[in-house]
Amino acid sequence: MSQYLAHVAPDGREQTVLAHLEGTAALCAHFAAAFGAEGQGKAAGFAHDLGKYAAAFQRRLLNNGPKVDHATAGAFECWKLGQPFAAFAVAGHHGGLPDGGGQGDRPEVGTFWGRINRAAQGGLDDYSAWKQELSLPAAAIPDFLQRDALAGMFFTRMLFSCLVDADYTDTENFMKGRSIENGNTASIEQLWEALQKSISDWFPPKGALNAQRCAILEQCIREGERQEPGLFTLTVPTGGGKTVASLAFALAQAKAQGMKRIIYVIPFTSIIEQTAQKFRDILGADNVLEHHSNVQYDLGEEATPESLRLARATETWDMPVVVTTAVQFFESLYSCRPSQCRKLHNLAQSVIIFDEAQMLPLPYLRPCVWAISQLVRRYGASAVLCTATQPALEPIFREFTPELPITELCPAPVFQWAIFRRVTFRRAGVLGYDELAAQLQVQEQVLCIVNSRKSAQEIFRQLTGEGNFHLSTLMYPAHRRAVLKEIRRRLREGLSCRVVSTSLVEAGVDVDFPAVYREEAGLDSILQAAGRCNREGKRAPEDSIVTIFRGEDGTPPLFAAATGAGRYVMKHWEELDSPQAIHAYFSTLLDLKGKEAQDMQHILGLMQSERFPFRTVAERFHLINTPTTTVYIPQGEGAHLVERLRAGEYSRGLYRQLGQYGVAVFDQHFQALDRAGALERLGDGSALLANLELYTESTGLKLDVERGIAHIL
Repeated sequence: MSQYLAHVAPDGREQTVLAHLEGTAALCAHFAAAFGAEGQGKAAGFAHDLGKYAAAFQRRLLNNGPKVDHATAGAFECWKLGQPFAAFAVAGHHGGLPDGGGQGDRPEVGTFWGRINRAAQGGLDDYSAWKQELSLPAAAIPDFLQRDALAGMFFTRMLFSCLVDADYTDTENFMKGRSIENGNTASIEQLWEALQKSISDWFPPKGALNAQRCAILEQCIREGERQEPGLFTLTVPTGGGKTVASLAFALAQAKAQGMKRIIYVIPFTSIIEQTAQKFRDILGADNVLEHHSNVQYDLGEEATPESLRLARATETWDMPVVVTTAVQFFESLYSCRPSQCRKLHNLAQSVIIFDEAQMLPLPYLRPCVWAISQLVRRYGASAVLCTATQPALEPIFREFTPELPITELCPAPVFQWAIFRRVTFRRAGVLGYDELAAQLQVQEQVLCIVNSRKSAQEIFRQLTGEGNFHLSTLMYPAHRRAVLKEIRRRLREGLSCRVVSTSLVEAGVDVDFPAVYREEAGLDSILQAAGRCNREGKRAPEDSIVTIFRGEDGTPPLFAAATGAGRYVMKHWEELDSPQAIHAYFSTLLDLKGKEAQDMQHILGLMQSERFPFRTVAERFHLINTPTTTVYIPQGEGAHLVERLRAGEYSRGLYRQLGQYGVAVFDQHFQALDRAGALERLGDGSALLANLELYTESTGLKLDVERGIAHIL
């Protein structure tokens, strides 16, 4: 053939395979240079589409012939050159990273070794014409990859990320006939100036509390300016301004060390939305990407350039500041899919802040800590564990990265912890539903947080009069938001306001009650609940009581270990919010659970015992294991959105809006609703609540309920 083509644009322009390989190799090498793998990136980029030199692929491209496996050829060539990491990356750049398998795998098996054996036995279409146009570059393999199989898997994913992003970017640039830009984002230096302008009104501080917040902020800035990338904790009491202080550290370090971006990892919707908005207010909307399942950017015909820019950014995270969830972050790190892994190389040379670090999921704790350790140890990243209740993770980090110290950014002498103490804890023993409801009834303003949705509904039903509210995940988000707005109004105006809620109200929900009741749970949950009492510090601590009680139904099995560790600390420490009590709690909890409970799916063991089991690991690693199905509630604005869905409009923008009117339902409850004829099923798979008598303004969706899951994707 006179020339071999990689792509043909809609307007008839043609891109040769050689041009595409050269463009991809240059981009891949540039991306991989961030972690010292420029040569590996260049080799993978040149090799990835060698299979397009086959006549069969050319027929596919030009004459709509049958599909062709064009990835295995490049993987085989990399393997022959002693480049196993590039070989895996090339093998997976379209269909995803495969399991390694074994050297004896048959050619028809879809493992990496099965594909290599198929190529070795002549099972691929002839692609040898590539040798007439190029040669593959040599690339040194880092020494640490020779000794550590787990590190090799992580490195392969990072290299895979570089290749996928480079391939997609070069292809997109050609198809559109221009280089795709990421908009007018600011530099780290410009973001630093924006932050300085925003915090200028903090000084001089007014009052003792603000003076402490300023001391924390200034300490974080000093540490950011002098610390090299590494592993850090930021342990600041609720109300200490840790969100802005951690951002200040990140920008100061990024500016001083030439780092590329700040990534903020958050466990809950209620926190992520307000944190992203706070960062947009400080740094400008163009510089902040909010990425989670409730935010989807329209890619349809009516999509705006801004929507398209942000949609692309969710795949690449090529933005100065990214605010995302723990689920997005960690599941991407253990994924095998090109679309999820494309962003990973942009974690290198980033400052990564884990807000509410105590919420790292215990069943996946060790794989999560190991992944953080890899980013810090090998990829030039900083990790900041940021919380008021610091988990005792030092032994796990020491196991994975013994050479890396953990530096506390705000040690004890920087500020006075006692100034942030705003409540007094009281222990009430066992309280049945009747007695608890009676105690709540006589108070004008009080918040009660319990461990199950069933308990919340039982207690709420016993309250009488006006000003009583219920909150749980059985209410769709727009409904909860409206109820919270009314709760805040009544609190502000001094009206009666009694709220019974599940734990969803604990983290990041800005409410301020004079009294809080909390059912026994882990100490971290108790302290989060206490953060809703006297939040603004306008009352004396002795007048702001947090009552800890045992519910009449006992401790749910899900909470048994956390509650047991909490009881131990409450027995031995008077000041429950002291750093010593918090450390003792997390140490006790981890001891009670043991190592096996910290890696329930045996992710790390699987990675050690098998040869690069990418696909199997991805199938096992899901931070939310309980499957749910969303039921859309056609009420309020949701009714109009549902009509658009019924009419066949299936855009991402519509689903994003509908998310505010959806309730996540466990499988057994969904099946019960379906059997009862309470659902309407649409052609796209969506489920609507057809019987609106099953949804009430007071408690939401009527079910035989148990505890919901507050994490989001």
